[in-house]
Amino acid sequence: MQLKPLLRKLGPKPHIAESPYLSLVSQTSSPGMNFKVDIAKTNYYVVASVEMGNTTTKCILTATNLETGKTYLLNKTVKMSRDVRDPKPGEEVFGKTLDGRRLTRNSVGEMVRDNLLESLKAVNLSVENDLNFVVRSTGVVAGFDSPDDVGEFILALADGCIQAKVPPKNMCPAMNKDNIIARLRPYSFLDKVFFDGAVASTLPPVGSSGVEIVANEMEGELATAGIKEAAKWADVDFRNPCCSIDFGTTLKGRVTNDQMPYAKTVGSFCGLAGAIPDAIVRGTGLVDKKYGNVLDVTGKYKPGVITEVLKDKVIEDYAKMAHEMVQIEVVPEGRKWYGSVPVNPKAAKTNGVVLIGCEVGENGKDLPKLNAVGEEVYKKHGIQTLLATLDLTSAMIAYRLVKTALDNKLITGKTAIGITGRAGITGNKPYLIVEKIGSLGIYDNPNDNIVFCDDGLARGAAVMARCMNSFGTPKHPMGGRRGGKCILAERMKLQNKK
Repeated sequence: MQLKPLLRKLGPKPHIAESPYLSLVSQTSSPGMNFKVDIAKTNYYVVASVEMGNTTTKCILTATNLETGKTYLLNKTVKMSRDVRDPKPGEEVFGKTLDGRRLTRNSVGEMVRDNLLESLKAVNLSVENDLNFVVRSTGVVAGFDSPDDVGEFILALADGCIQAKVPPKNMCPAMNKDNIIARLRPYSFLDKVFFDGAVASTLPPVGSSGVEIVANEMEGELATAGIKEAAKWADVDFRNPCCSIDFGTTLKGRVTNDQMPYAKTVGSFCGLAGAIPDAIVRGTGLVDKKYGNVLDVTGKYKPGVITEVLKDKVIEDYAKMAHEMVQIEVVPEGRKWYGSVPVNPKAAKTNGVVLIGCEVGENGKDLPKLNAVGEEVYKKHGIQTLLATLDLTSAMIAYRLVKTALDNKLITGKTAIGITGRAGITGNKPYLIVEKIGSLGIYDNPNDNIVFCDDGLARGAAVMARCMNSFGTPKHPMGGRRGGKCILAERMKLQNKK
């Protein structure tokens, strides 16, 4: 059977945003090194995204051209979070990963420090002379009692950055334009507008009470901003109104309206995402029963297009079997956790936000039951069918999340949809997600309104760093409505009124 007809059956190629890698020469590098761009003579803004999730701990270095607004990748250093060292005697355990790995402030700080320094060293850059900003975030919320407790984790991440000699001023907004280094000062609009909490022209879902709605809200905020930046590489206008879904180990994301100059968050996602295929894989015997994940498998095997088509009925049956255990709904008001994530649905309701969750049993307790799906599909049909089942399972999660948002009137035909995270963009998931969402009838051409990107959170860190220091690109706006113009004038008017 020929491959081209099979690819046609999967549908048109989705819009997948991929940033090219860029090489910068450090101000302290020895002469004669073979790099493309001298950082000391450019308008590139270098940001490190330091993040620790349930599965991976990353330091991703980016460089944004402040003339065009496009962000390039410099380096990725990725470690498995399960490799964080054990707590030492006397250290207080303040949380744990979804699979139970215990964390202390010191152990997290040390892992972050080593990751950041390793990432910079790999591209011959230095903290002192080349790194302009660091943004910290975490998706590890399983061991917390409330959304507010995530603050302790952010402090642990800060400890690691400070141990790596990052100045505190490189982790918070500049007070005025004079505090920005001279070569980048012309690109800042701090003399016209200040950072008022809106990232990429969207206000976070925190009401007058100041109560957090979901523990990993910052990750949802960064992922949304990151997809907005990434979409520029895919020629998709991913501005407000938009819906972002981050399929990391835990689920995060948000839905915005088209209010100007800042959109409001009207929907938020929480619960489980990549943890679901991880649980399926743990039943195969191919990975560790407790700490194994899909990344352990996809590093050795790749999904096959032929399998997707020739065994479509088998794959569909197993995906449906998995989904019989998956609940996707508006989070009930009485819940304190949902899919291991601390939530406050009462605050969501008060602030006009629809909180949509993905769950397996009561607070993720039935995740081990998914092992049986992986065990059966692998033993009877092999690794290719297993991977194809994981693809369809994720696509069905995306479909159900979007349908729930649609049923609650959060999404219209004007809403752009963005997908990021390992359980939403790998394998043939983008093809299947476009097909599934297309079946909802929201768009005449779904492919023009859906974009996929990797590292949405890290890209969002670069965007947040720019917003904090008012590094805008009026000719290439990221804020405002789809198809609209830059909102700088409206922001100035709003802030002057306040």
